[in-house]
Amino acid sequence: MSSNWYKLDNVAKVFLATVNKRDTRALRVSCTLKENIDPELLQKAVLSAIQDRPQVQVRIRRGIFWHYMEDTDILPIVKEEHERICPLLYTHAKAMLHYQVTYFGKRINLDIFHALCDGVGAIEFLNIIVLDYLKLRYPGFADVAIHSGASADDLSQDSYRQFFENMDVSLSGRQPKQVSMHPGGLKLNYDQLQFFEIHMPVDQILPKAKEIGVSLTSYLGAAWMIAIRDQIPPRKRKLPITISLPVNLRNYYPSHTTRNFFNNVNVSHLFNGDISLEDLAKEFDASFKSKLTPESIKNQMDSFETMEFFAPVRAVPLFIKQPVVWFFSKKSDRRASMVFSNLGIMAPPEEMGEKIANYSGFCSANKLFSTMFSYKGDLTLGVSSPYVNTGVIKGFVRSLSNAGVDIRVYATEVIR
Repeated sequence: MSSNWYKLDNVAKVFLATVNKRDTRALRVSCTLKENIDPELLQKAVLSAIQDRPQVQVRIRRGIFWHYMEDTDILPIVKEEHERICPLLYTHAKAMLHYQVTYFGKRINLDIFHALCDGVGAIEFLNIIVLDYLKLRYPGFADVAIHSGASADDLSQDSYRQFFENMDVSLSGRQPKQVSMHPGGLKLNYDQLQFFEIHMPVDQILPKAKEIGVSLTSYLGAAWMIAIRDQIPPRKRKLPITISLPVNLRNYYPSHTTRNFFNNVNVSHLFNGDISLEDLAKEFDASFKSKLTPESIKNQMDSFETMEFFAPVRAVPLFIKQPVVWFFSKKSDRRASMVFSNLGIMAPPEEMGEKIANYSGFCSANKLFSTMFSYKGDLTLGVSSPYVNTGVIKGFVRSLSNAGVDIRVYATEVIR
């Protein structure tokens, strides 16, 4: 066994404290090619890709005060997809990799434990796999650059710690403590999640956002708010509806890390009167942008990282610390009605793009969670839900369809 070991970032510690069979704290990113996948070539491509990203070749272990990662010799084995999306990829009792690569038809799936990386790191690793696959599938395929070319140290950097500055920031000042409204209802049996993949043309939805001067994230975020509101009886609308939006901190700090480096920004609205989607989208956009100033982002990151340096916390053994982290994470979860993560426009090099049909992704969750990808004019939302009732998702889709947007929806089957 290798003696190399690494500390976990603070976000990873939260994921380790809260992982369970339903919310596995895993994320999936997928790339659909224009022809069926050759599993033997995909296996070779994955073994090649981990030479570029050895950061994923680790096993998470339990220490006295915190978990840590150490190198592992376990190699990935590519399989045809047969398990649920975002499977359980961590258990302290089993030696295992914390990611897996599967295929189905034309699609390559990367499922990875969120403690290893965020969406940006996962997409880059997936693109390396896809490129190596295409180079094997098509001899002479261009050896294009699809990543930053950063050093191994920069790729594995804990950027929260690297850019942490201010110990004076309050430990309690990161997020408003207001509890938010949740759709509620019965949850699926057997710790299941239901997954929905929603497609729509960018040229049909983006002009609606531009017409009122807001971002697409704000327009769809407002649409999600209204869909949640419509599932809650008026007499119970006493709390705000809050959308939590992960923000890529690499846009604010010079980091090339493939590990977690994001913050969550919350946007809330209390529905105490009638409001149109357009007016709500404008309010959403203004609130969101006000929280994206460099000063606000820095204060939020510093307040989160301060906990790492708080002496009483550092000295507590892991078996005591874990339940405390779990408790405060669950308390924080009550502040958001759903999570909406915009992973942006996928822009692989032109040579790769000619072979790729689409990108998509999901994240496990204990509440509604939607990812958003855009590729070659197709906007794809990957929605995860623990609820039996699908009213919020139906309402969201119906509202856009009624506005003239062509919608396609695919859903997984669940056991009721």
